[in-house]
Amino acid sequence: MSIEKAYNSWADQYDTNENKTRDLDKKSTIDTLNKYDFENVLELGCGTGKNTEWLLKKAKRIIGLDFSQEMLNLAKSKITDNRVDFEKADLTKDWEIEDNFADLITCSLTLEHIKDLNHIFRQADKKLKKNGLFFISELHPFKQYSGSKAKYETENGTKELEVYIHHISEYMDDAKNNGFDFVELKEWFDKNNENGLPRLISFVFKK
Repeated sequence: MSIEKAYNSWADQYDTNENKTRDLDKKSTIDTLNKYDFENVLELGCGTGKNTEWLLKKAKRIIGLDFSQEMLNLAKSKITDNRVDFEKADLTKDWEIEDNFADLITCSLTLEHIKDLNHIFRQADKKLKKNGLFFISELHPFKQYSGSKAKYETENGTKELEVYIHHISEYMDDAKNNGFDFVELKEWFDKNNENGLPRLISFVFKK
């Protein structure tokens, strides 16, 4: 099953099923970005709009991109604010967004499905204003090394999605090679499991 079809199938239960990764990503997004100011946001992998709702508390305009039409349909049904546009897009191709549009780009639980990380940073550099921020929150590579990957339950059992592993050094190198400065990195653990493997990793880079 393709990634697009898998997320279309997953959409109707994405917001309601038990999902520690989804819930921790929301926390990492809020806790990290709460201290920054931003107006125009480009949200990569916006999904059902789980982070869009909070971003609207600070942003004046948001464009949310996702490759799953069913996920986008849910987002549009939940969020009708005219400051938000949800658009279907393939992030592995050039993004049809105005250059220098955003002062913040967010990317959550998306890059494990994208092989060419350098392309993402190259496009982000084009779409960000000078001094704009690029926030990334993804499944920690340590979890991936141990076999964790995006998956969901169906009537026929667990469906695992095709994923790619991006090492911490790959994020740092591709960011630097595309002109980004490193701002911060944080590892996010499950509650009461600080001695185990971190579930998520987040980065903030500056153009």
